[in-house]
Amino acid sequence: MVAEAHQRGYREGYDAGRDSGASSSRLKIEWLERRIQGLEQKLDEATRIYEVDGHQVVDVGGYAYRWRGDSPLEVGDRVLLPENYVSRMQSGPGSTVGVVTQLGTTYRGTLSFITGRAPKADA
Repeated sequence: MVAEAHQRGYREGYDAGRDSGASSSRLKIEWLERRIQGLEQKLDEATRIYEVDGHQVVDVGGYAYRWRGDSPLEVGDRVLLPENYVSRMQSGPGSTVGVVTQLGTTYRGTLSFITGRAPKADA
């Protein structure tokens, strides 16, 4: 009887300690994830460019493009993207339609030009 009580107390104490440790670890992980997200945002803000040689730079579906149109593009604008190897295989020859998802980029390589604004979706 005493041995059972001792074993039960030991098991309950062990389980409580394990749960406490796991909870502490989860809180630490959540704190680190928030910290990383904040640092990534600061780095992005410090390195993001919005213009190259007088042309607006936007992100369309994860890829950066340059825009030389008269009026600036906004997030949500539909645009015509130049044909490339992948778009030709997926959609056939010619421009494809994309949507501006973000203004600016942190990418530093060569950028293709958007060929124009796409017609309104409901038009």
